[in-house]
Amino acid sequence: QVQVVESGGGLVQPGGSLRLSCTAGGSWFTINAMGWFRQAPGQQRELVAAIGGDGSPKFADSVKGRFTVSRGDAKNTVYLQMNSLKPEDTAVYYCNALGTWHDGRYYPNLGYWGQGTQVTVSS
Repeated sequence: QVQVVESGGGLVQPGGSLRLSCTAGGSWFTINAMGWFRQAPGQQRELVAAIGGDGSPKFADSVKGRFTVSRGDAKNTVYLQMNSLKPEDTAVYYCNALGTWHDGRYYPNLGYWGQGTQVTVSS
């Protein structure tokens, strides 16, 4: 079983920035396809950003222009840079590794979720 670990959450004021990290497995592990999801209280888990498809990374409309996703120097690490944060971005953010892409959409691998990291945007 490959362990998926997120980090970097916290409390930030509106307009601020945070960078989340996702690491899967050991240094020998390569993340090809992965996705960042978030779940707010009482809401369904939703896809925020995904990387590793045939084209450019995909983003939810609500975060386009504010969030970016990138790979680290280590092949098993991916980052989610979140800028211009809004209170509605408050949620637990989850990383999912080794998902699949189909018709330009990322489908999570149910066996490779991280434990989540809380992001709270509040003044």
